[in-house]
Amino acid sequence: MEKDLTHGNTLKLIISFCIPLIGGAIFQQLYNVVDTMIVGRFVGVNALAAVGSTGSLNFLIIGFVLGLAAGFGIPIAQAFGAREEKRMLQTIMNAFYLCIFFSIVLTILTHFTTETLLQWMQTPANIFKQSYDYISIIFYGLTCTIAYNFLASVSRALGDSKTPLIFLIISSVLNVVLDLSMIINFHMGVRGAALATVIAQGISAVLCFIYMAKKYPNLRFDHHARSISFPIIKKLINIAVPMALQYSITAVGAVILQSAVNTLGSAKVAAIAAAQKLSMFFTQPMDMMGSTMATFSGQNLGAGKIERIFKGIKESMFLVIGYGIVACIFMIFFGKYLSLLFVAGNETGVINDAQQFLICNSIFYFVLGILFVSRNTIQGLGKSALTMLAGGAELVARAFVAFALVGKFGYNAICFANPIAWFAAIIILIPTLVILMNKLKKEHN
Repeated sequence: MEKDLTHGNTLKLIISFCIPLIGGAIFQQLYNVVDTMIVGRFVGVNALAAVGSTGSLNFLIIGFVLGLAAGFGIPIAQAFGAREEKRMLQTIMNAFYLCIFFSIVLTILTHFTTETLLQWMQTPANIFKQSYDYISIIFYGLTCTIAYNFLASVSRALGDSKTPLIFLIISSVLNVVLDLSMIINFHMGVRGAALATVIAQGISAVLCFIYMAKKYPNLRFDHHARSISFPIIKKLINIAVPMALQYSITAVGAVILQSAVNTLGSAKVAAIAAAQKLSMFFTQPMDMMGSTMATFSGQNLGAGKIERIFKGIKESMFLVIGYGIVACIFMIFFGKYLSLLFVAGNETGVINDAQQFLICNSIFYFVLGILFVSRNTIQGLGKSALTMLAGGAELVARAFVAFALVGKFGYNAICFANPIAWFAAIIILIPTLVILMNKLKKEHN
């Protein structure tokens, strides 16, 4: 179950660890894709726009959760790589306590701010109620989201990327069944889609917990492991909170950009909703290569194997650039047809706008791949605060497009907002990674 990434062929280990992550990420994206597809096909374009208009707001909060979970996994991976089992167990338990705290705080916070945020985003009046109904239920289920992602992060830190995948597949199938039942049979609309997502995520978390409790022999928490350690909590916060904020800072830029999209009307919002779901789906392999490098670099830093990290970076960069080129070619030829999953064939305006967005973004997928590997490697080395600068650069880039370019170039500016943000981020990340790795190399020589 557990996998030591500090020994063996680096390329083979990276690929074998990454493949289950990719499977898990794809199935996790299926939650949102299926929601969007079923809503668009069975409820209508306005309902599709309603779900899509909440995408950046969803990312603002869920991204924070993902950053927390990934950040908590890094000290665990470092302790695992250093063979310090007692420290690893105490780190897991203290991370668990922090998960409880953040789930309570985020649920209360979103309860009181969601409606106001949708208003600030200039959500079109004809879809406002459906947008609020959908995203509020998603936020009420944050405890389920935090629980699953934390357990998955612990598994990955221990080198096991397969266990979370198994239970995510089960919950994804359940999500599809619940979606169809609640929308078609019970006529619950966007509320049904959101509720199906929350229930499926919760079941995935429960199953993952039960399995890990039975099958991980070294996860036995005695009194010492269960004790609160403020130095460990401080380290967890110092790594995880900057990672979470980095996600959220990036998401703030997406929220600002979404507010600009919303001014273009519900048809444009629907097109962006469909295109972004497809784009996120196809960029998951690169994202998960980044997650792989976070665990890989964390374990090898704990073991003091800096040259091995260098080699892993080079090989993962080669893989994401190659995949980005292949994904771009696929999008150019088939993106238009994939858009038909979300809307009826007579919605030609929405389909053409979605295709334009997909082409403009996919041309620069290789840049996004470099971003993922660089950012996650830096985070895996325990320097997550440095990546906040890149998140800030993405925010500024998207805000610039929203405020300075959309008014002049309209939808065309929206299509290039993401690539502009990606370039802004790697201008910071690449030099940061080079400097950090050279520093570590000198320290360990």
